Amino acid sequence: MGRRVPFTLSALAVVLVGCGWGESRTSGNGSDRAESLSGPIRIAVDLKDPARSGGTFNIGGQATDFQVGYGRYGVTCAGTRFEEGYTPLGRFKVNAILSEDQFVMASTLIEQSGKTEAELKATLFSNMNAIDFSGDGEVGEYGIGYISLEPIDSVKQPFRFNEYDGRFRWYSFAIHGSNNPSRIGEKITGGCLNVKEPILKTLLKTVKLGDEVVVTANGPCTP
Repeated sequence: MGRRVPFTLSALAVVLVGCGWGESRTSGNGSDRAESLSGPIRIAVDLKDPARSGGTFNIGGQATDFQVGYGRYGVTCAGTRFEEGYTPLGRFKVNAILSEDQFVMASTLIEQSGKTEAELKATLFSNMNAIDFSGDGEVGEYGIGYISLEPIDSVKQPFRFNEYDGRFRWYSFAIHGSNNPSRIGEKITGGCLNVKEPILKTLLKTVKLGDEVVVTANGPCTP
C-alpha cells in the first residue's frame, strides 16, 4: 500500500500457517517463462523472524519459493481492517498489473478512474513510482512493477484512485518491487508485500487478472 492513508474494512478470511521460505525448490531468482500460474500464489508472513517471510508460486509444475518484506507494524486480523503499515491476511485476486511497459487493469477500475485506458497506460505507473513517500529524495519505491490485489469474498473493493503529492495514482494492497533490495525480507513496508526484482519480473510476465494470492501468518494478528 502507499503510505499515510489509513482506512478500514471488515470480514477478511484468514488461515494461519507456518512459514517455509527456507525450503527452496528453485533458486528463487525468477525465470524467463511466461506460462500460467498453477494455483494461487501463497505468501506466509513470519512474525518471529521477518527474514523468513516468503511465498511460493507454481509454473508448469515447478515450484519457486521467494522472500518477501511486509508491513512495518505487523499483520491485521481477519474481519478487522486495512490500515497503513499493516499487511492484511486473507484471500485476494489480482485486479491490476502495472509497470513501465505493461498495463492490465480490471475494466471496473478503469471506469472508476475517470480517465481513459490510454491515459492510464501512459502515465499511471510512472506517476506512482515518482512519489517520494519517505521524503528522503529517493523515488522508485515500487521497483519495476506493481501487482494490485483485491479481497475475495469479503468486502467491496476498499481502495481508490487519488492524488498523492500532486500525482494521480492507484492506491491499493499489492505485491511490488523496491528501490532498495536490502528491504526485502524486512518488516518495513506501508503494508504491501515487496519482492526482489527477478521474482517480480517473472510474476509480471505470468500473473493474470483474477489470479489468487493467499496471505497467512504464523502468529497472532492485531485486532
